[in-house]
Amino acid sequence: MALREHRLQILSTLGRRKEPFTPRVAGQVGIYVCGPTVYSDAHLGHAKSYVSFDVVVRYLRHLGYRVKYVQNITDVGHLVDDGEDGEDKIERLAKIDKVHPLEIAERITRGYFKDLEWLGVRHADLYPRATQHIPEQIELIERLIEKGHAYAVEGNVYFSVKSWPRYGELSGRQVEDQRGGARVAVRDEKRDPRDFALWKRADGGHIQWWRSPWGKGYPGWHIECSAMSMKYLGDEFDIHGGGLENQFPHHECEIAQSCAATGGGFARYWLHNNMINRDGQKMSKSLGNGILIRDLPALHAPETVRTFLLGTHYRSPANYTDEGLKAAEAGWSRLVGAWRELDAKAADAPEATGSDDARLDAATRAFDAAFHAAMDDDFNTPVALAACHGFLGEVRALLGGTAGRAAWRRAADAFRETAGDVLGLLPEGAVAARAASVDLEPVMKAVLDVRRVLRERKLFDVADVLRNGLGQAGIEVKDTKDGAVWSKK
Repeated sequence: MALREHRLQILSTLGRRKEPFTPRVAGQVGIYVCGPTVYSDAHLGHAKSYVSFDVVVRYLRHLGYRVKYVQNITDVGHLVDDGEDGEDKIERLAKIDKVHPLEIAERITRGYFKDLEWLGVRHADLYPRATQHIPEQIELIERLIEKGHAYAVEGNVYFSVKSWPRYGELSGRQVEDQRGGARVAVRDEKRDPRDFALWKRADGGHIQWWRSPWGKGYPGWHIECSAMSMKYLGDEFDIHGGGLENQFPHHECEIAQSCAATGGGFARYWLHNNMINRDGQKMSKSLGNGILIRDLPALHAPETVRTFLLGTHYRSPANYTDEGLKAAEAGWSRLVGAWRELDAKAADAPEATGSDDARLDAATRAFDAAFHAAMDDDFNTPVALAACHGFLGEVRALLGGTAGRAAWRRAADAFRETAGDVLGLLPEGAVAARAASVDLEPVMKAVLDVRRVLRERKLFDVADVLRNGLGQAGIEVKDTKDGAVWSKK
């Protein structure tokens, strides 16, 4: 696939300004995104990260780049409160459930993949796990010790922040802000309170441990991502992404230890998605205010959730409200309804060209330019969505006109390649074709019978959820004096 001409600009957290995107190798992109610590199910706040980077990767591939997308699975070493002491998050839960930590990790990981698939997120090319890359982490730590950037003491190994003067360049934290920070417990054995753990001694009761030159232990959280990203993408690669909460200390530590070990660079562009707030607070596992992704199918269609998430720029915070989700639902319903009209017109319009061909082609070109200008501006999905709705408004005005089938096909293809392939908001071709060929009459009879029983039992809220879900699937339900009737929109 030829590389499409573009002017993609990315606001890298490291440079704090928009920069033209230039990959290290022409036509190829390596991207690493911090994945989940698999000790509990993912919530809507995590979905913002998954969907945001899904669209980043989709757009880069749309432009013609050959992308290698790596996302890790943290299944050991991430301690409670992100500190240097305390229990491993997964081990703590394993002790409560009286199972091996990897059983917890495996169960949560399977649920994570189901969440991704429901959200329409395309899988990464690789999902390396921390427990499967212990030798690489030990080797990296040994290199840091040899170069004087790390030191071992009583079975623990620490990175010497003093040996890396650039520490703090990503987060912008001053030296005095880093000393004995609230999120990093200070140990007497450290040479400097800012030093962070690369390897931890396995004390009694720790289940997951490995033999190392420093005794039985397990890796620190930060070293894992450095080892795995460099193994699969090289010492230097293009994009490193993750949540804003990982900027410090996690990503700051990644940069220091990676660059110190190789003597070169690390990731060229750093992208951080912002958080989702609920009732004025960050949505997080620790606060217990997260809406689990696995609970969303009972409330919303996946495209509604994607529309809500993409309606805010990835770097901006989003605020979860019922009204916001209802607005996203209405917006997606309008979009997919207009798309169906456009797709049908592309199939049924007369083959002969008409007087409206030029007008439709001009609208298609303008839309294509507006969409790509928005996405080239640091993946600005809210503006790209607005371009989609604006284009569909113009298309509807021409439905009764004289444009020929070829012009309609060009318009439909342009919309599918953007709203569908890039934003992931249209039904996939095979799925849509299957749905259109299914006889829905017996299915809908059963569905409407269930809805009737719900209404008889005065469970009107549940009945409305069912009706709204059908509406998002393109099926309209009307209540008449003879009962409910349905039709395809």
